[in-house]
Amino acid sequence: TYIFPSYDSPTARPEVFPGTRTHSSDRTMDLGLAEDHFSRPVGSFVASDIEQLKLAIEECKKLILELPEHSERQKDNVVKLIHLRLKLQELKDPEEDEPNLRVLLEHRFSKEKSKSVKQTCDKCSTIIWGLIQTWYTCTGCYYRCHSKCMNLITKPCVRSKVSHQSEYELSICPEIGLDRQDYRCAECRAQISLRGVPSEARQCDYTGQYYCSTCHWNDTAVIPARVIHNWEFESRKVCRSSMRYLALMMSRPVLRLKEINPLLFNFVEELVEIRKLRQDILLMKPYFITCKEAMEARLLLQLQDRQHFVENDDMYSLQDLIDISTGRLSCSLTEIHTTFAKHIKLDCERCQAKGFVCELCKEGDILFPFDSHTSVCHDCSAVFHRDCYFDNSTTCPRCARMTEPNSGKDPGI
Repeated sequence: TYIFPSYDSPTARPEVFPGTRTHSSDRTMDLGLAEDHFSRPVGSFVASDIEQLKLAIEECKKLILELPEHSERQKDNVVKLIHLRLKLQELKDPEEDEPNLRVLLEHRFSKEKSKSVKQTCDKCSTIIWGLIQTWYTCTGCYYRCHSKCMNLITKPCVRSKVSHQSEYELSICPEIGLDRQDYRCAECRAQISLRGVPSEARQCDYTGQYYCSTCHWNDTAVIPARVIHNWEFESRKVCRSSMRYLALMMSRPVLRLKEINPLLFNFVEELVEIRKLRQDILLMKPYFITCKEAMEARLLLQLQDRQHFVENDDMYSLQDLIDISTGRLSCSLTEIHTTFAKHIKLDCERCQAKGFVCELCKEGDILFPFDSHTSVCHDCSAVFHRDCYFDNSTTCPRCARMTEPNSGKDPGI
């Protein structure tokens, strides 16, 4: 029978990525997954293997319920529980020569059914001939390898890094030098040199580190640091793990530009235009939430691919910035903005009834906070003509009424 390590062991969780810190005190127990204790034995397996796995699953479920909700330890235990259940599914399927699902170093490998597609193994860098060879793909990071290479894998799943560390390296190519790497590949630790003996050293423009030809295939990607600091979108050579990480992070809104590089808005006019459109959409959102017709038409779902656009106006994904540079985002967002404004100002009587009349000049059409010629009071959200509000030296009339003693409710409400 298998012995499970203690849940409280401080050495329970191995380091996930070379060069990154892990907080062992905040991590959960190691259930033996890294060593692959539960892979199917050659020939057959005994019933105690399944029983031990079932026991571990129950213990893991209990621990999840006891841990603080939404804590890092609870999240890690949920991941462990998923891995244990996949392992149990492997052992319960003894008729196949190769299991359909395998879990290793947080990869979730699924056996491929295609026999005609020609791929390249990420481990040995040779061609996978689907017609005669069994191969697997990680459903998380799309790492591909031969079945025979599975036990040689040393690279953890990049998706786990995305889940636990959703942030970019924001220094441009932070090189430390081959000597600091001991003339070894930053990932697999194979000996490398710039002369190509015994293996060529290839630099990753994202991490700044050097890799061997097995870990660096001269793939290219847009580098976030170069975009944010230089507004440069030229693709640069990156290692395989960086390529996968950048691909998985592409649509994640983790860049707060006004904090990282606020001067960028002074030099890139397209960014200013997009920021204004996003601010207007946030002002339109309350109208749609309280409008039955808008909810039935599901207007806000037009932004389902960029959900952060209806949540804030300062977070951007790398894909957002790429689309801004090509003009694609400006066209699509302007079209959505026009559709939203048309519903509020023309199509829907309920939304029209929530407009404002300028209390300073009491003239003109019904005003809305997202109109380009209006200004909004920051205290009470009343809307005025921009010229009236800025030129008038008095305070907001609505605020004045609401602050008068014994005035009660604002009569305009």
